[in-house]
Amino acid sequence: MNWYLQNGKDSDVVISSRVRLARNLEEYPFPTRLSKQGANEVLEKIKEITPSIGYGLKFVNLSDLDDITKVSLVEKHIISPEFVASKNGAMLINEEENICMMLNEEDHIRMQVFASGLDLENLKNLIIEIDEKLDGMLHYAVHEKYGYLTACPTNVGTGMRASVMVHLPALTMTGNINKILNIVNGFGMNIRGIYGEGTQSQGDIYQISNNQTLGLTENDIIRNLNTITEKVIQQERMARKYLAKNSIDLEDRVYRAYGTLSYATKLSSDECKKLLSYVKLGTDLGIIKELTDSKVSKMYLYNQPANLQKYVGKVLDGYERDIKRPEVIKQIIKEK
Repeated sequence: MNWYLQNGKDSDVVISSRVRLARNLEEYPFPTRLSKQGANEVLEKIKEITPSIGYGLKFVNLSDLDDITKVSLVEKHIISPEFVASKNGAMLINEEENICMMLNEEDHIRMQVFASGLDLENLKNLIIEIDEKLDGMLHYAVHEKYGYLTACPTNVGTGMRASVMVHLPALTMTGNINKILNIVNGFGMNIRGIYGEGTQSQGDIYQISNNQTLGLTENDIIRNLNTITEKVIQQERMARKYLAKNSIDLEDRVYRAYGTLSYATKLSSDECKKLLSYVKLGTDLGIIKELTDSKVSKMYLYNQPANLQKYVGKVLDGYERDIKRPEVIKQIIKEK
């Protein structure tokens, strides 16, 4: 089963963890200044060493994928929206999709590892292991004083970005969300919408990530993010306890959402995300006994436009998707 349909540590609040490293080859300019020939040479170099890297990674040219498949990977947060537009991009990806390297995105190599729940320490160890393998086969652009050189100055140093995706419905419902967002930002972390910088929260889901890579070690970055995330988990769980005191109101809201998902005949993706936020909360608190965490994860995944089309196996326009979406949700609810 793919990592994004599994359960992990603290997954009542933390949906997923990701650790990313930005790396560049010293003999080529950054992708923004790279000629088509140079970009192809970078891809050839990496394609050549792919079998030696291991981990079941396969080399895939972006141009070989159809648009729906590309967008489905963006919806799973496996590749960035910007990468989809790349003319000279490729990726290394494994079957489970928990390891993915974007090639010729903002940097020559954007190495990423993913897990469900809070799992930053294990992800850090895995990505360092992969990075050391590549380091033995390629010449990285490194500066004695500044560390790894990257296209964006904010990634210089370790080149590491770690992030967690958190579900914070109770903090939103109790009106405490802005206070938490300000505290997190004050600790040198970014908290943003689900697609990162400049995006809005959807369905009470936020992404927390480090905003400093220079002057910190990889261990510092992971430790700081773990500390902040654990505080956010604590605050969200306290807010849930507070809401549970007035259980009739909470149960009413949660079951109304579940009822709509169970019986609606037309649903937009945005409305579905709002309903799923309450349904996930109800499932995690044991109010909704009819659902499991893995069913909720499945509904989140196949609610999204491209993954919905992958699920039904055909191209649908917006109106057709809104009709098909509740059908798929009902199928998932009824699964044994």
